[in-house]
Amino acid sequence: MAKVLIAGESWMTTSTHVKGVDEFTVHSYVEGVGPLKDALEASGHEVIHMPAHKVPTDFPGSADALAAYDVVILSDIGANSIQLAPAVFERFEPGEDRLQALADWTRAGGGLVMIGGYLSFSGIHARGAFRNTAIADVLPVEMLAEDDRWELPAGKSAVVEVSGHPVLGAAGEEWPALLGYNRTVLKADAELVATLNGDPLIALSEQMKGRSAVFTSDCSPHWAPTAFCEDWDGYREIFDGIVRWVTRAI
Repeated sequence: MAKVLIAGESWMTTSTHVKGVDEFTVHSYVEGVGPLKDALEASGHEVIHMPAHKVPTDFPGSADALAAYDVVILSDIGANSIQLAPAVFERFEPGEDRLQALADWTRAGGGLVMIGGYLSFSGIHARGAFRNTAIADVLPVEMLAEDDRWELPAGKSAVVEVSGHPVLGAAGEEWPALLGYNRTVLKADAELVATLNGDPLIALSEQMKGRSAVFTSDCSPHWAPTAFCEDWDGYREIFDGIVRWVTRAI
């Protein structure tokens, strides 16, 4: 089975409580990686989670560092967090181009996956900012220049475009509703497995010796409600299938 690095899927929240003339501020830390990590581990994969606040300092930036993994999953973590290491951003020193290294690693045989979120693809107010990076060349979809979020507050179910595709395992074709996704455009040489609202949901592509895949909705709430990511056996089938596809295990 695969050794998988998941980068992102955590956040910090600051809230101010005002009670009459008094106020105080509290902070919380949340990880949304649980459903994905649990599903992949239950399928036999080894999963290392790198929370968002550790990405600027710890994300691998060389072929040797990336060689420790079979699959890298980027989920709800913007390009700036990967590109701007403290030495570059705070001390103005040249450093590693970590997204270029990731693209090169993918072409050399690595498995790259991007999962949707407010800071995936182009993201909220286009702050995901992957469109003008080296990663754009090795994904199976083109990214929009603007805010690409498409909210589906009433919920909508995916449509399987390739019935019985091995990446779907035993997920079947009746999926619980999702609440949104990042809108993208399928590249001409990519394979479309499933759509949401007529746009790519699961897409796959060959990248020289490597492979890449996208799941343009979320792997955890809010776009992936508990009916999808916790209560449905197909969730594990899909993400195990994506990991096994990019590692050529299926």
